[in-house]
Amino acid sequence: MSLRQHLVQLACRLQEPQKVASFQRLCGVEAPPTRSADPPREEDGQGEAPLVGDVRRRGWSPGTAGGPQPPGHDRNPSAAKVAGGGAPNGVRNGLAAEPGPAAAWCAGSPRRNSLTGEEGQAAHVSNWPLYYLFSFGTELGNELFYIIFFPFWIWNLDAVVGRRLVVIWVLVMYLGQCTKDIIRWPRPASPPVVKLEVFYNSEYSMPSTHAMSGTAIPIAMVLLTYGRWQYPLAYGLILIPCWCSLVCISRIYMGMHSILDIIAGFLYTILILAVFYPFVDLIDNFNQTHKYAPLIIIGLHLALGIFSFTLDTWSTSRGDTAEILGSGAGIACGSHVSHSMGLLLDPPLDILPLARPPITVMLLGKAIFRILIGMVFVLVVRDIMKKTTIPLACKIFNIPCDDIRKARQHMEVELPYRYITYGVVGFSITFFVPYIFFFIGIS
Repeated sequence: MSLRQHLVQLACRLQEPQKVASFQRLCGVEAPPTRSADPPREEDGQGEAPLVGDVRRRGWSPGTAGGPQPPGHDRNPSAAKVAGGGAPNGVRNGLAAEPGPAAAWCAGSPRRNSLTGEEGQAAHVSNWPLYYLFSFGTELGNELFYIIFFPFWIWNLDAVVGRRLVVIWVLVMYLGQCTKDIIRWPRPASPPVVKLEVFYNSEYSMPSTHAMSGTAIPIAMVLLTYGRWQYPLAYGLILIPCWCSLVCISRIYMGMHSILDIIAGFLYTILILAVFYPFVDLIDNFNQTHKYAPLIIIGLHLALGIFSFTLDTWSTSRGDTAEILGSGAGIACGSHVSHSMGLLLDPPLDILPLARPPITVMLLGKAIFRILIGMVFVLVVRDIMKKTTIPLACKIFNIPCDDIRKARQHMEVELPYRYITYGVVGFSITFFVPYIFFFIGIS
């Protein structure tokens, strides 16, 4: 047997949903007895409000056309993937539970998909510490974490590092989302997998963008701060595997990715960082100083978005991609204006590495005050933009907006909403909020 055949067999084994289900049982997650005793149901398209333009579900059962085959089958997509193949995007993936209130067996309060109304499956959890640990780990790749993490770096720690972290995050996440829509592999099948979270269940699976983000952010943090700040390298070498493994393993625990998805996401991120990290300083300096940087930034991000939207049919991943690109463009444009006005001045190179300032009550008070004021402002801006852009897009494209959830299932509404809203949010993070800090004297 050749090396290629061995690698194909290994990939098939790593993609098996049974391995995900086995890991879940090892961690104390099992389906309720009434569910596990029932045979798998035929997917008939009932009980769900499909996204606009969907013609069939992306769910599959082993051996069906268009889905992954059992291990060893010659049509297993781990072995080969025909270009343009795969099921249509934007529908539920892996036969997750029907929308509706969670049963008494359900672990905690399952996160709801705001566009499809789908919730996580009922599950019996016998190890609650692991459940909360991995729930925290999966949140390290969600919007709530990003909207706190990046502003905290920019406002309180180091604006240079914060901006460059955003550049890396946008690049990694954009390439990950586009790669998903090119490969088009579905999520692990359920059953046997228990879907504890389905917020991203309508997206494709390979590679895991949670794993990519969970790998890129800690590695980039260490690369950007070591030598710029004085701290032992051992701290960074401890942070990277802890952060990365927590996020990656949490996605298997939640039933959202196969082992192969996670490994591919990790290796893909290492490749992206190896190729593009040497250009991060150049990109950040260009964003800060070039006369026409805002026009180029906005045009480039729009072009990248238009390209990504042509890769496949509509799904929640389209909105996520628009949100990522809009945030990156807004933060870059805001940093350009702030640099021009002298609001966020970088420390001179001759004083590097920077020493950690002594932690005092005044320092902590200012940091807390900045976070409270800044986050309130950002959340208010996001809410205002959401309430403005969605009705405006509905009016322009003649789409009923009585039901916001259904309106957002239209690409003509969701994409402008995400682009404009999060572009303004990003601009606020690097310009409006620092200007407020400067005005009230807490810069």
